[in-house]
Amino acid sequence: MLLFPLGFMKGNIFLENLETILIALLIVIPVRYFLVQPFIVHGSSMEPNFYTNDYLIIDELSYHFRSLRRYEVIVFKAPNHPHQYYIKRIIGLPGETIEIKDGEVFILDKNNQPVELQEKFLPPSLQTAGSVHLTLDSNHYFVLGDNRVVSYDSRNWGPLNKDLIIGRVWLRLWPVKRIEVYSF
Repeated sequence: MLLFPLGFMKGNIFLENLETILIALLIVIPVRYFLVQPFIVHGSSMEPNFYTNDYLIIDELSYHFRSLRRYEVIVFKAPNHPHQYYIKRIIGLPGETIEIKDGEVFILDKNNQPVELQEKFLPPSLQTAGSVHLTLDSNHYFVLGDNRVVSYDSRNWGPLNKDLIIGRVWLRLWPVKRIEVYSF
């Protein structure tokens, strides 16, 4: 690929427009493929926090430089359908033991100490269906949808391998009345 100093094509409107387009592509393509990616939510598994047609920007980079955190919302390739993408919330971290019984989620950390879940983003009366007892490997996460009644998540297909994660939700741009930035 040849690179020329800015303004090398002055005088010809076609060449000036071509230069502008090339510069734009040199900026946009790396950002789109290596830093952030847009996604549109489909389905009700993350209600009441994310709804169908919410337009999200996914951060594809930062989680490679720090550990993912409990309660972060991530987008990943579906374990059973690699051409589909899911959005879920991280509940269990690598090395933890997850147990779901009688509608409640219990977690023991790596040192077998109980973790008190602080799920302020969920309605207080929410029950988590299913029965689970498993310990996560060093590269696995346990993810649940916020709408636990209808969500297809780790209760159905097991732990999520880190290699399937695309990124974490960074920004909601649509609808305008619900624009939100999610902290790192």
